Amino acid sequence: MKRILSLIILISISVFSVTAQELEDSTLWKIEGNGLEKPSYLFGTIHITCDATLEDDVKKALNETTQIVMELDMDDPNMQSKMMQGMYLKDGKTLKDFVTEEEYKSIDSLFINNMGMSVKLLENVKPFFLSSMFYPKMIDCPMQSFELELTKIASEENEEILGLETIEEQINIFDDIPLEDQYKDLVRMAKGNLEKDKAIFSKMLKIYKDEDINALIDIMNDDTYSTMSKHQDILLEQRNKNWISKIDEYVKEQPTFFGVGAGHLPGENGVIQLLRNIGYTVTAVID
Repeated sequence: MKRILSLIILISISVFSVTAQELEDSTLWKIEGNGLEKPSYLFGTIHITCDATLEDDVKKALNETTQIVMELDMDDPNMQSKMMQGMYLKDGKTLKDFVTEEEYKSIDSLFINNMGMSVKLLENVKPFFLSSMFYPKMIDCPMQSFELELTKIASEENEEILGLETIEEQINIFDDIPLEDQYKDLVRMAKGNLEKDKAIFSKMLKIYKDEDINALIDIMNDDTYSTMSKHQDILLEQRNKNWISKIDEYVKEQPTFFGVGAGHLPGENGVIQLLRNIGYTVTAVID
């Protein structure tokens, strides 16, 4: 359960940046050079999917590495409790302080129709947690996750899972984004009853299957999504920059398999280019 709950954070924060530099169609990249004796690998994931089966090249990369690093330490026993502590609005605020009566009714109907419960029970929960509850509803199949699959493999191989950031750091990211923008997205989801969201997510799954990480960018630059389109510097670019020194340390210690949201890979402030900037050779692994 704690792993499923932690995916709420991963899914909410995994967005995609603008890029002028086209990259090869691949979700798996090899990290070499800069004095490394053995390569490490960078794998772009999608946090919700119908099929999280790992391809042979990904399995090979896992076999060649000795530790797995994801956005979060997915086997942290305190993950759930830490997340719960950051779920709630401050200063006694509730949903009704940010939306009109009509908007509240739309959100309540969305919860009743899709969750079988009223939003009245969750009025003091932060908006991005409320929105994230509907992400599994975007697909017409049982939800699978590459993060959970990688966690399973690490457990089977007795390998430790490490994180590039803490659950507290991920939660705090949204505290820097105006609540008005976050509630705007929730209201739009409610008024559209998830129809546009489902259509966009279906397109995203197709693009991910094709490993066209550049094409994901246009979807996430859609200004329909206020939180993502207006605040990519907070949600993506600064996080990428913060990760580079940690990735640098990990790969120097031992061959490492990194699994992060695919949208973190492209762009001049994407992980691939930032690693190249500090001297690493990062190349696509093409079947």
